[in-house]
Amino acid sequence: MRIDSFLNAVNLVKRRAIAQDMIAHNAVFIGDKPVKASREVKVGDKILLQFLTKSASYLVLEIPASRTVPKGSQDRFVKELI
Repeated sequence: MRIDSFLNAVNLVKRRAIAQDMIAHNAVFIGDKPVKASREVKVGDKILLQFLTKSASYLVLEIPASRTVPKGSQDRFVKELI
């Protein structure tokens, strides 16, 4: 699954367009490298999101089979790293 779709599917951003804008402005990293919207997400990837006021890191646990995931199921797909 593409990184922009993944961020939207697991509710890390509200819309895919927001994810694409963050990617275009180098605010999304996998490992230590900025990503392109077409980058495929894999289990075990460490995603860093740089929002305007904070940064958040996540570990990918599972790739969703559908385009949307209920907010209560988010913990099944990503784990927030401290």
